[in-house]
Amino acid sequence: MFARTKRLTLRPGWPEDAAALTQAIAHECVATKLARMPWPYQIDDAVTFLSIPRAATDPSFLIFSHEADHPQLVGSIGLRAEGGWWELGYWLTPNAWGRGYATEAGEAVLHTARHALPRRPIRAYHQLANPASGRVLAKLGLRKVGEQMRYSLAQDRDVACAVFEGDVLDGDRTGDMPIAA
Repeated sequence: MFARTKRLTLRPGWPEDAAALTQAIAHECVATKLARMPWPYQIDDAVTFLSIPRAATDPSFLIFSHEADHPQLVGSIGLRAEGGWWELGYWLTPNAWGRGYATEAGEAVLHTARHALPRRPIRAYHQLANPASGRVLAKLGLRKVGEQMRYSLAQDRDVACAVFEGDVLDGDRTGDMPIAA
């Protein structure tokens, strides 16, 4: 699957993306906000992540900004089947924070899910110490339904997280968006 927005291209990760992925994600301030990211993050971690088998219809994307002279890898976003839910997860490299990329990419992923994936509710989590992520989830139409402790691999401890939920079919604010499988 691929998706394109006004400022972003979302596409699957390829083995040749390993160096750019490592450079974009290997920041302690990113790692400590995520549940499953090892720290320190190294090129071998990127190679392992990029070699995970994925079907052509798996909603797992690298996020590339095309606002500069050439596309720049600025993050990753995807949906992962967890029981009867789609779990939404994402991250951005620090120099991409505060530019609306997470919301724009999230809208594209949810639009894709509405039109190309089996219907399931959406669930997402964010650490309470990262309120910006909660604002992104609210902009995407998800609602905070509670809080719980969740394990952070990079921090090697449980951290307090907010739980957000929504329906994949809840309002489509993205309009017509080009997608391809």
